[in-house]
Amino acid sequence: MTMPNFLIIGAGKSGTTSLYHYLKQHPEVYMSPVKEPKFFAMEGKTLDFRGPNDEAHMNRKSITDIDTYRTLFRGVTEEKAIGEASPLYLYSQEAPGRIKHYIPHARLIAILRNPVERAYSSFIQRIQKGDEPLEDFAQALQEEENRIRKNWAPRWQVKQIGFYYLHLKRYYDMFEPDQIKVFLYEDLKDDPVGVAQSAYRFLGVDDSYFPDISSVHNPSGIPKSKALQLFLSRPNPLKYILKLVVPRGLRPHLTAYLENRNIAGPPPLDQAVRKELMASYREDILKLEKLIDRDLSEWLE
Repeated sequence: MTMPNFLIIGAGKSGTTSLYHYLKQHPEVYMSPVKEPKFFAMEGKTLDFRGPNDEAHMNRKSITDIDTYRTLFRGVTEEKAIGEASPLYLYSQEAPGRIKHYIPHARLIAILRNPVERAYSSFIQRIQKGDEPLEDFAQALQEEENRIRKNWAPRWQVKQIGFYYLHLKRYYDMFEPDQIKVFLYEDLKDDPVGVAQSAYRFLGVDDSYFPDISSVHNPSGIPKSKALQLFLSRPNPLKYILKLVVPRGLRPHLTAYLENRNIAGPPPLDQAVRKELMASYREDILKLEKLIDRDLSEWLE
């Protein structure tokens, strides 16, 4: 059966959802209908993550066997590029080896965001979804090691995920450099069409295709109405009734529209917390600059 020939490996809250949709629009690209199967990070595991809502987010939604994973690509017809997007792959220690085993010639795309901004955005998103029990970012950072010991899912490890050099080096050690394409969040924010077309070229499909960039995908913010956010993000009997009247293809667009309308901008990150986090990341960022041959001095300011 068909397997992917490329993967978006991360990082989360850096634009992976937007790039997934830009690639999905291309007529020569097939993207898994399940955006984050997480197979190469979770193969063979019995999942028992115990953080808030981890049962729904990770234990139920992660694909752990190869046969189920292959069914995600049974809809492939004549597409040249076949892929999926699981940001957990960047952080997973096991994923590079499993990818090398199953699809050794795969092309790998990473998008990296200032690790301090990415960590805070991830925290805000958990508040947005009603999962985060703490309201203070500094407290959540202090609790990270404790959460790891309690077997909370990787999505709670917002600080550890940001050591990009450490994680990306595993891929550069295992794959040829021309199999890896690294974008920055700033690239995607400033020129989304240019990034999409660069990704098309990297995947060997028509790079003149112009994607629709009008929708905002997976934004983070504080819900104006917690009740509406919980309704949108959690199981609810009324949703089953709405499914009878709302066409399947319209449902995700309606949900995204309501979520976007319900989001207010987050409060600014405390400067003391920012400085402390950046000090932790500084050495990793300097190594990352050399690894990907990009000037990251703006991250260090």
